[in-house]
Amino acid sequence: MEYIKLAKAAEKWGISARRARVLCAEGKIPGTIKKGKLYMVPENAQKPRDGRLKAPTLFEKIEQKRELLSTLRPLTQGEVECLREEFMVEFTYNSNAIEGNTLTLKETAMALEGMTIDQKPLKDHMEAIGHRDAFLFVQDIATKELPLTESIIKQIHSLVLIDRPDDKGVFRRIPVRIMGAFTEPVQPYLIEPKITELLLENEKRTQTMNPIERIALFHLEFEGIHPFIDGNGRTGRLILNLDLIRNGYPPINVKFADRKKYYDAFDEYYKNGKANKMTELIAGYVNERLGDYLRVLGVADE
Repeated sequence: MEYIKLAKAAEKWGISARRARVLCAEGKIPGTIKKGKLYMVPENAQKPRDGRLKAPTLFEKIEQKRELLSTLRPLTQGEVECLREEFMVEFTYNSNAIEGNTLTLKETAMALEGMTIDQKPLKDHMEAIGHRDAFLFVQDIATKELPLTESIIKQIHSLVLIDRPDDKGVFRRIPVRIMGAFTEPVQPYLIEPKITELLLENEKRTQTMNPIERIALFHLEFEGIHPFIDGNGRTGRLILNLDLIRNGYPPINVKFADRKKYYDAFDEYYKNGKANKMTELIAGYVNERLGDYLRVLGVADE
């Protein structure tokens, strides 16, 4: 192993020689050896993290990764399609599974390829296809300078509920309850004005809130309104991803395995008025997805 003097390493790292000696004394530069009073460090030693600095917040980590991605070579068409296809299957599986769909991840992939899974309901097959088509629609509309409107929400829902022609794209006309929830969805006559109010408030929040915090709050409030007789969760998560993509973030996949944390986030908001659990859940997924992109590009994710 090749060694260099500590002073040279300090110059390379952009820190003072005094600070470098302190780090050596604290054992924070692996592989360091001492010859008399002189520290020698491995030539390929990495600059140690400065423990005196405040650890970056999750939002700061996300922005750092997003900025780093913008400086790297763009993904090839093949890499983009591979990531998109993999995400599409996993997102469709997890979002549908949260709502009771019985297809496994492998069966979901097969259904999206047009195969019929023996002994599984046709409804489950149709839900997979509808969700995929809805996500493709979301990806397309995310590239257009169109505000989120009631019409777009209904179009997304129409694709999600492809197997329910009488209910798709139509606000519910009867009261409903969400079993075990701390909130009761609004009465049918209030759905349209509440959606209009939410859309207007969401637009105002773009001027004052962090995008991820705003998106989390919209998701909580949309699901609280529960505008449709069925498909509210899937539609809400698609709208969530539409907003993320439009704000320069990758779409996220709320995993079936995390459904308890997901439901707890709703309970926390409607019981205590706090959106932090949903914000942290969404931010965590965004951070994870950015890390996936970096790894594809050969950059280690810390």
